[in-house]
This record gives sequence, structure tokens and C-alpha cells, in this order.
Amino acid sequence: MKTIASVVLVTLVVASSTANCLAQVAGSSVIGVTATEVREVANGWSAKKKILGKDVYNPEGQKIGSISDLIVAPDRAVSYAIVGVGGFLGMLKHDVAVPVSQFKEEGGKIVLPGATKEALKAAPEFEYAK
Repeated sequence: MKTIASVVLVTLVVASSTANCLAQVAGSSVIGVTATEVREVANGWSAKKKILGKDVYNPEGQKIGSISDLIVAPDRAVSYAIVGVGGFLGMLKHDVAVPVSQFKEEGGKIVLPGATKEALKAAPEFEYAK
């Protein structure tokens, strides 16, 4: 008859040996991406070329702001875009965090459905943690 302690011990040994099988071996790990992944990466959007600094429009085609930053969550997912609204030459600009899932790409433009410049200005201002 197995006790709970022996079952836990066997589970830990199996888990430990499985983890060791997956451990990196010197000289065998790949730095960066594989050849297959390079093709996937090439088809993605470049934050520098396609997103950062780009204008954001509402569905009516009115410019409502521009994307100044992307926030990467601790789980490594790009979770929010920081949209700057109003201002001139960076002064009096109101930054707002908008979930990236709310943006659409339409005809080469970044669109935020249902948004207006006034609604974004009324949203809580985003401030970076210190």
C-alpha cells in the first residue's frame, strides 16, 4: 500500500528527471530564433516601422492621437499601447493606455473603433511607474 508521502516522492523524482531532460546543454542551445521562426517573425509587424509614432484614427478617418509606446506585460505579451492625445511638440500631451486588442488595422491605418479625441482626453492619464 502506497502512502501519500511515497506518491509525492515518486512524483517529485519523475518531475525532476523530466526537467533535467529539458535542461539546456552547453553548446546545444539556439540563441535567437530558428530558421522556421525567422519566416514567422518576418511576417509580423515591426513596432518601430509600423506602430510607434504612427497616427491613430477613428472609423470616420479623423486623427485622434498617435502611438508613443507599447507596454509589455510580465508574461511577455504586448498588452497596451500608449496613445498621446492633443498637445503640440510633446507639450500638454495627454497619454492614455489602450489595450492593444481594441485596435484594428484598416487600409494601412491604425483605427480605434468608437473613439474620439475628446473621449481619449477624458480617460485617466497614463503615468510610468517610478
